[in-house]
Amino acid sequence: MIAHMKTPQNGSRGARPRAHLGHRTRPIAATFRAGAAARGAFALAFALSPLTAAAAQVPARSAPSQPASPYLQRVAVFGKDGRTPVPQSLHDISDRIGVLFDRRSRSVCTAFCVASDTVATAAHCLYRTAGEKPLRLTDLAVRLYGKRSTSRIAGADSGAPEANVVAGSSHLSVRPPIDATRDWALVRLAKPLCKGGALKVSARALKDVMRLAAQGRVYNVAYHRDVPKWQPMLGRPCRVKRNFKDAPWSTIRRDFFNPGQLLLHTCDTGGASSGSPLLVDSANGPEVIGINVGTYVQSKVILLNGEVVHRFKADDVANTGVNAQVFAGMLAAFRGAELLATSRQILRLQDALAARGLYAGPREGRYGPVLRAAIVAFERSAAMPVTGLATRALLAAVLSESQVVTGKLASGRPPRHR
Repeated sequence: MIAHMKTPQNGSRGARPRAHLGHRTRPIAATFRAGAAARGAFALAFALSPLTAAAAQVPARSAPSQPASPYLQRVAVFGKDGRTPVPQSLHDISDRIGVLFDRRSRSVCTAFCVASDTVATAAHCLYRTAGEKPLRLTDLAVRLYGKRSTSRIAGADSGAPEANVVAGSSHLSVRPPIDATRDWALVRLAKPLCKGGALKVSARALKDVMRLAAQGRVYNVAYHRDVPKWQPMLGRPCRVKRNFKDAPWSTIRRDFFNPGQLLLHTCDTGGASSGSPLLVDSANGPEVIGINVGTYVQSKVILLNGEVVHRFKADDVANTGVNAQVFAGMLAAFRGAELLATSRQILRLQDALAARGLYAGPREGRYGPVLRAAIVAFERSAAMPVTGLATRALLAAVLSESQVVTGKLASGRPPRHR
């Protein structure tokens, strides 16, 4: 029996999560290849993981150089490779796109400016995926194209970088339903690197995005490991659609969380392109309509008595992205928030929420999922806008004697009210 297997793959160095193989001749597993310099094919890996390679170099403080690595390969190029250097007419966009890198793990992703001190990227570029060891946020830095200056994440020097990142998820699922539409992150920087301006994020409905793509107006600007220099490259035009050869939407949608916000696109992308913007030109200039996060791959396997006895070469179906409509609202709140800057402030917030029965996690002065859930519970109880952000205003509200919140939160769930 030949079974089809959908596997958005990644050439990361993480472990290969197992997927259940059934007897039906339909796609049965899904993973991502997020544009990495790969060591080999990961037939069953769902990898929204960072872009790593043993011999690859990350951008240096001087002019970044392209590594001469035997592991480099092009991935997710559909048909003829249409990537070209960004033309002079799009020079302003190049100034707003850079790399998020970690010299320790040699991880490199693309990031783009959404405010003077804030960039957007893919969540897996910071947290990797469920089952993988996450990166240390204190080791990550951002550098824009053509600039020597770099910036770490805000709070890295004071022990509170986690409070300066908001993401769709920090524990991305490695099995269906795949978390591609949660694979986004907003990062506050210690220094305002984006002095040349920010890219506007447009919350367009998916049908509108597909219409613009059909008109040839959607394009991608990203960094790639397999080009001669570390420079942003233009990929256009990008198709965005639902059905692909041997991969109908009725089957694809079963493998993804929130598939209604999934962008299946054909922008030519390569290693280090995760986190890059999908763009469209409007009357007000370029607008971000999504974030590129991975590649959806379909393969075939021969099953004998339920066991895989042969696996055929995988074929790329489409790249995957998350529609900007998913994170546009959070960006507005994040951009104007005065976030807590030190671990001592975070600890004070943990203590205050614990005193109200809303936080039962560790008192270590770090922002994490349990603290975020406690913040959300407090915001709902206090009729505040729900953001989950650890801000100065929130701390003041929690400490205020005028606020009364009851109930207990043992595992990050909001309390029940009678």
